[in-house]
Amino acid sequence: MKVITSFALIVALSALIHAQSTPAANTTLTAVPGIKVGHHTLTERPTGCTVILVDGDGAAGGVSQRGGAPGTRETDLLDPSNMVDKVNAVVLAGGSAFGLEAATGTVKWLEEHNIGWPTGVARVPIVPAAILFDLPVGGQPKIRPTADCGYRAAGAASTAPVAEGTIGAGAGATVGKSGGGGRSMKAGIGSYSITLPNGLSVGAIVAVNAVGDIIDPDTGRVVAGVRNPDGTFADARKILRSGQTGQGARPGENTTIGLVATNARLTKTQARRMALMADDGFARAIYPSHTTGDGDTVFALATGQWTGEPNLTQIGALAADVMARAIVRAATEATGLPNLPAARDLKK
Repeated sequence: MKVITSFALIVALSALIHAQSTPAANTTLTAVPGIKVGHHTLTERPTGCTVILVDGDGAAGGVSQRGGAPGTRETDLLDPSNMVDKVNAVVLAGGSAFGLEAATGTVKWLEEHNIGWPTGVARVPIVPAAILFDLPVGGQPKIRPTADCGYRAAGAASTAPVAEGTIGAGAGATVGKSGGGGRSMKAGIGSYSITLPNGLSVGAIVAVNAVGDIIDPDTGRVVAGVRNPDGTFADARKILRSGQTGQGARPGENTTIGLVATNARLTKTQARRMALMADDGFARAIYPSHTTGDGDTVFALATGQWTGEPNLTQIGALAADVMARAIVRAATEATGLPNLPAARDLKK
């Protein structure tokens, strides 16, 4: 009996050690084959940028732009009626319109690695981008992402699980501004993915700088948002339904920008539909969303590394699901700043 007990103990200890040494499954965007992600953060403000790189010659791309105050670059080429059908990278950045310069650095990095659309005389990197307004955060608005930021983020890109929270494009992101009064909260960047038994993968990454509150779609609970003077959640849904409007957020100062990707083989038109369906994730997890004060933008990429027959309805539905979950993670994984608590700070 003692021998059996000792053997059982050894087996149990071996299982425990194996469990502790086995890395957790990657459930972020980089679980999608063909996708790499890199961040660069300017901690002195903070702000930053995030680069999503595509392996090989690129991926079919699409975009859904439904916010009323967008800041974007190279989105017209994603129109299915236009010629270029491959995207090499997508840049998400803080810094308002100034932050669009980060894409120039990513273009430089790609050129140095001979990656881009073949033109005969050169390979021209195709790099759409979107920005969010975070200039008031940190009190130093002249610190914002530059081309160097995009270059460094591209160089840092890897297939490792995506770092989330107050980092990269989400470093200066805030939420809960629909009530005004300076009682907003810190958010950041989040990511989530799902891989089906047949090998189909769909993932999302999103920097959440919304006017609205962040709502967990599984519970209907406010995760982060506008706060009452005592620190409790005011709940933007109750504020708006009661007829109150508060100060409101100024147009152009709030944006949620993100990307969904799949390893399915999609056309440009299908990638655009994927982006449009993924946009439903915003409405599930942000209240209100797509306002006149938001520049909400969702990019889509299809790497084509999965050989199965794609079901666009299924892929789009999964894209909306992973986007909503990534938005929640952008709030729960953020760390607070002075006078800008994060969700994790309120649990203490």
